[in-house]
Amino acid sequence: MGHGPIGDRTVSPMEHRYVKVSYEPAARGRGGTVATVTLDHARRRNALSYDVMVELTETLREVATTDALAVVLAADGPVFSAGHDFSDMVDASLPDAQLLLEVCTKMMVTIQQVPQIVVAKVHALATAAGCQLVASCDLAIAAESAGFALPGGKGGLFCHTPLVAVARQIGRKRALEMAVTGDVISAATAAEWGLINRAVPDAELDAAVADLVARATRGSAMSKAVGKRAFYAQIDLDQPKAYAFAVEVMAAGVAAKTTGDGGN
Repeated sequence: MGHGPIGDRTVSPMEHRYVKVSYEPAARGRGGTVATVTLDHARRRNALSYDVMVELTETLREVATTDALAVVLAADGPVFSAGHDFSDMVDASLPDAQLLLEVCTKMMVTIQQVPQIVVAKVHALATAAGCQLVASCDLAIAAESAGFALPGGKGGLFCHTPLVAVARQIGRKRALEMAVTGDVISAATAAEWGLINRAVPDAELDAAVADLVARATRGSAMSKAVGKRAFYAQIDLDQPKAYAFAVEVMAAGVAAKTTGDGGN
């Protein structure tokens, strides 16, 4: 970016230089809204520079405090996201590189920490950390023309951190195939492998996302927030520990509902 070392840079996230936010009433006549958070840096192929990642993280945290029932993560331009902005990495020291990747990790984790269900709406290519971004969302729908790749295998910088999220969605063999070949997989293949929920004709993307959001937001928002948090807490535990954790969470939910403290 030409602003000196990464560690010396600051950004005011609420300026929304790289991310747009809009709110629409939730479907089915219920209260609340649906927030759409859109990557808006098409000139750089929505590359996830340090500044973009900080702004997106803070934007998600801001949305988390609103009455939004769900978040749609979208992008403008011909590419959903080209991954890391390599201009951040030119002449980066080890501490600078570590900071950049820690900021990226914080952004991915924030998606799974906010109480709302986050749905990726993927209209085009999502590559490297852009593919990681999709894998980190709770749900994802892609246009049939979209593609997904971990291209580091074709060059000299392996996609180590993107592979963390992607492998947890599609399994070891398929994740390693993506990582070592760097090949682009189609949206249909991404759906078959479990990277996204489904692929739809391009003209149907908006409607498919709206339908999924409407179905994912019916019922108690508080219950879904607890459920989302519990899901990510237990999913990587071994089965006995996962059941022990889930029993406690569900029992608390039963007790809260019985006493009328279940919320909406």
